[in-house]
Amino acid sequence: MSVFSNKGTDDKLLLSQLREGNTDAYRALYQKYWEQVYNHIYKRLKDRDLAEDLTQDVFMQLWTKREETIIENLPAYLFVASRNTVYKQISRQARFVPINELVNLNMADVQADSRLLLEEFQKAYEVLIGTLPLAQQAIFRMRYQEDLSPTAIAEALNLSPKTVRNQLGKALIKIKTGIGLVTIIIICSGS
Repeated sequence: MSVFSNKGTDDKLLLSQLREGNTDAYRALYQKYWEQVYNHIYKRLKDRDLAEDLTQDVFMQLWTKREETIIENLPAYLFVASRNTVYKQISRQARFVPINELVNLNMADVQADSRLLLEEFQKAYEVLIGTLPLAQQAIFRMRYQEDLSPTAIAEALNLSPKTVRNQLGKALIKIKTGIGLVTIIIICSGS
């Protein structure tokens, strides 16, 4: 059963006007359904900032695809769009292993000959972080070394939380790729 209700203004009329590029119709639909979309996303992710960002994404898709998408039942469409947006976000988050889990190993658990390899790896990791653009570097260090949330970082740097998450995503891709290469180099040089 859909959590979205279809009350008030005639959605079909508003959708017809939306398809023609009417921004007032878009605003009316946005105001009518924003809270329902947000609540649906928040209920699954339990992150207010992320739920707001993803709600904006759902409505941006509604606007950008207004000419090519035929919508018969807007509440059902928004329910499915919200659900799919949540699934994509969960999938994105599952791809990333926190960097601190990769490099913060307990030195007591490391064998004597492995200790040198670990030290080399940590040095290479620091060099790798140093190759990031300065803004990404600052955001990355605040998140993974100071353990600040994306919201706290956004406030400290006067950025939007979405910008912080985007920069973290880009930094993580570069770091993960670099760590793979560094690991191969260290293993090959240790043999």
